[in-house]
Parts: sequence; structure tokens; C-alpha cells
Amino acid sequence: MSFKERIDQEMKDALKSGDKNRLNTIRSIRAAFLEKEVSIRVGGVGALNDDQELEVLVSLAKKRRDAIEQFNAGNRPDLAETEAIELKVIEEYLPAPVSDEEVESIIRDIVSKSGATSLKDMGKVMGEAMKALKGKTDGTKVQAIVKSLLS
Repeated sequence: MSFKERIDQEMKDALKSGDKNRLNTIRSIRAAFLEKEVSIRVGGVGALNDDQELEVLVSLAKKRRDAIEQFNAGNRPDLAETEAIELKVIEEYLPAPVSDEEVESIIRDIVSKSGATSLKDMGKVMGEAMKALKGKTDGTKVQAIVKSLLS
């Protein structure tokens, strides 16, 4: 079953169960996929590949995390809770996150293979690290680990 078929089926299931939060989140995922398809259709094929689908999901999750942070800072726990529920649904579609130890191990390998020695090499290491850890961990965590290893 393709990812698009899975989303459509789960949207039907959410409609039947009456779970409005899940339904709204799945609809927003579907809309984001359609938006991405339209944006790439101009340049060629309109179907998303696995990497593009993952990119959309990571972006949606990041937006939810940022919104939760902003709502908590603005003393709006009700809105933060809604965003947290949506984030939980989105995370169901993301690959399983890796532990901090695994992230650090992967980054250490990248640093040793690239020969990076100082913060000047951070861009090179970050590029490789984000490719290796795409969708599995947060970029700010990767950045913090890279900085600590290179300084």
C-alpha cells in the first residue's frame, strides 16, 4: 500500500470513528502532500517520492513543535495541547527516532571520515549528518552535537 493510499484509508477510518483531531491532522498532511505535488508538477512529474514525502512530514512536525513552544511561551496551554495531539499523529508516519547516543556515534563517524577539525568545517559535517539522519532526529540536536565535537 502506498503512503497516499494509507493516508486516504486512515482518513476514512478517522471519519468513521469521529476522532476530529486525528481527522484534521490527516487532512493537513494530505493537503501538504498535494501542495508539494503541485509545486513540483510545474517542473516535471507530479508524484512525490519517499524522500519528498518524508521532507513534508518533517516540516509539518517541526511547525508543530515550534507552535507548541510559542503557545507555551504565550501562556496558551489549550492551543499547545491541540498542537501536541497533531504532532503525535504526524510522528506516527515518521521513521522511529534514534537515541542521542546513536546520533552522536553517526556524527563522530562523519567527522572522522570528512577530516573535519574545527568549526570552519561545520557546514560540511552538518550537510552529511542531516542526510544520514533525515527524519530521524531534530536538526537543532544535530547542530549542538556537531558544535560540541568540533570545538
